[in-house]
Amino acid sequence: MRELETVLLRTDELEALRLCDLEGMDQESAGECMGVSRGTVQRLVKSGREKIMGALVRNSALVIGDQEHPTDVELAGKETPSERT
Repeated sequence: MRELETVLLRTDELEALRLCDLEGMDQESAGECMGVSRGTVQRLVKSGREKIMGALVRNSALVIGDQEHPTDVELAGKETPSERT
């Protein structure tokens, strides 16, 4: 069985998606709840949706959290530790 590529959905992206898509808030109201601007919510929703759709279409594992290490997707096109050996 192959190892799945992972996609990291940050908690701020998840929260923006939850407020806008699940709770039905507009981006301005979601921004007030999160303590960020409407523009920031817009960027978080956009990046979160792209990550979720990319994970579904590419059959990747979706990891939710604020991990400090980059994901496989962020490393795309860069040399990985296993390729250096």
